[in-house]
Amino acid sequence: MPQIVLVNPQIPPNTGNIARTCAATGTELHLVGPLGFEISDRYLKRAGLDYWPYVKLHYHESMEAFQTIHQQRGGRLLGFTVRGSFNYINYQFQADDWLLYGSETTGLPATVLSTCDSTLYIPIDEPGVRSLNLSISVAIGLFESRRQLGYLT
Repeated sequence: MPQIVLVNPQIPPNTGNIARTCAATGTELHLVGPLGFEISDRYLKRAGLDYWPYVKLHYHESMEAFQTIHQQRGGRLLGFTVRGSFNYINYQFQADDWLLYGSETTGLPATVLSTCDSTLYIPIDEPGVRSLNLSISVAIGLFESRRQLGYLT
């Protein structure tokens, strides 16, 4: 099953909402530091409500630490960015994909994007809107990958 990777997330409620989505779908959630908050942040916990026991949470202090785990487990790194090369809806997901998302303020760093097997974008019709909320973007990418792979029943 695809996994979610948040690289340097900054806003606790977004991460809490993503954790809740991961709990509901049984999806592993990887947080790559540095984080813009403490894991014990009350806003993070509040957004995740009482679902934290159901979150398969992994914390990696740095991108290098995450890369070690990724190399051990394998799979493609798919970076979601407004400047992605492929529309996510037309992309063929695989069960061992890692879906990477950057911070709310800066997105994925160029150094991370350069390690990705592919970069994907979510189309936005209104040119004045730069991007979608991080938790919405994660849900869109996760559910499309799960739909393609037959995980939605």
